Amino acid sequence: MFNPNTIDDIANRLADALPSGLGNLKDDMEKNFQAILQSTLGKLDMVTREEFEVQKGILAKTRGKLEVLEAQVAEIEKHLQPDLAEN
Repeated sequence: MFNPNTIDDIANRLADALPSGLGNLKDDMEKNFQAILQSTLGKLDMVTREEFEVQKGILAKTRGKLEVLEAQVAEIEKHLQPDLAEN
C-alpha cells in the first residue's frame, strides 16, 4: 500500500533532524522510525490510488444513471399531473 522508498525517505529525514550530538544513534533511530511508520501506516484503513480511481469511476457512472432516471421520473410525473387533477 505504501511505497517502501517513501517510508525510508521519511525515516531518513526524521533521523537527519536529530541534533548533531545524537549522530551516533542515527542508524538505530532511522530503523526505529521505519518500523514505527510501517506499523502505524499499516494500521490505517486506506485504499490505494488505483482502488480510489476505480470507485471514483463507478460513482460517476452511477451518478449519470441516476440523472437519467430522475429525468425519466420527472417526465412520467409531468404526464400524470393532468390525470391527477381530473380525479
